[in-house]
Amino acid sequence: MFFGIYDRMKNGEDAVLCNIIYSSGSAPRKEGSKMAVFRDKSILGTIGGGIVEFEAINRALELLEKKENACQKYVLNQSDVSGLGAVCGGEITVYFRYLSCDRKEDTDLIKELSSAAEKLKDTWMITSLNSGSIGIYDDENGLRFSDVGQEKIKPYLDNCTHLTQGGVFIEPVVISGFVYIFGGGHISQALVPVLSKLGYRCIILENRDEFLKKELFSGVYDSKKIDFKKPGEYISAGEKDHIIIMTRGHESDFDVLEFALSTRAGYIGLIGSRSKWKYTVERLEKDGFTQKDCSRVYNPIGIPIGAQTPDEIAISIAAQLIKHRYLGD
Repeated sequence: MFFGIYDRMKNGEDAVLCNIIYSSGSAPRKEGSKMAVFRDKSILGTIGGGIVEFEAINRALELLEKKENACQKYVLNQSDVSGLGAVCGGEITVYFRYLSCDRKEDTDLIKELSSAAEKLKDTWMITSLNSGSIGIYDDENGLRFSDVGQEKIKPYLDNCTHLTQGGVFIEPVVISGFVYIFGGGHISQALVPVLSKLGYRCIILENRDEFLKKELFSGVYDSKKIDFKKPGEYISAGEKDHIIIMTRGHESDFDVLEFALSTRAGYIGLIGSRSKWKYTVERLEKDGFTQKDCSRVYNPIGIPIGAQTPDEIAISIAAQLIKHRYLGD
């Protein structure tokens, strides 16, 4: 999204960035959802569609003319004084930030935000509702473009959004980490394009050359030929990384699983049936792994939606990763 905003600002267009800073109930989108509005009424991104988005676009167009910022609450209740006629029962607060193509600070900020996705480090966006400043923070460069004290934001630099009592909205725009997918078969080929569109960096790990071709995996970050018996020689995995095990055989699955359980990976998923998992647990316990260790593994992998085809299974796995990202389970 920021790439698109930057391109248009380079071409002399102003914009208003609409950012949900508070959400409750059955609101269509959550905190951190964004939409950019331009003078020709075109948009990038979405804050949920429907009547709320329509009203927000109109408000953004007003602010474009006035070159002002604003903050506005929308209550999605038919009887509410806002008169939106929405009945889903939620509530959102949208912060509108005017971005001028003639203000170097604005163009430099959006340029940095647009390039943040390419960097392999955690990055946060810091918005002061009081002053209107928008900053960007990472550990390497610290806080830029912001009048908020750096020490005030450090307690909130995690995977969640935060609206502080001082009126500062803190949100992650890049969370480092990879999805290590062991096995390059049909499900992996269906899964990588889905995950890449959701912001996950996918790395395919295979021992067969014909299943490492990048053209098989739209959006793949990287692919590596490895020995499944020695995965630790090729990668390391921390708590922000995901490991998905879908090799062509039970033995290589087991070898990779033992490695995965020796890491601090935040998510470990293993494809296979419940009977395979029962047998796998018995083997793991013989090798010294505990029930607590085994409980880290999602098996059968994916949310149970009755998926049968590779494309359907890919959707179920992606849904599980989304659930893990936001709900931690």
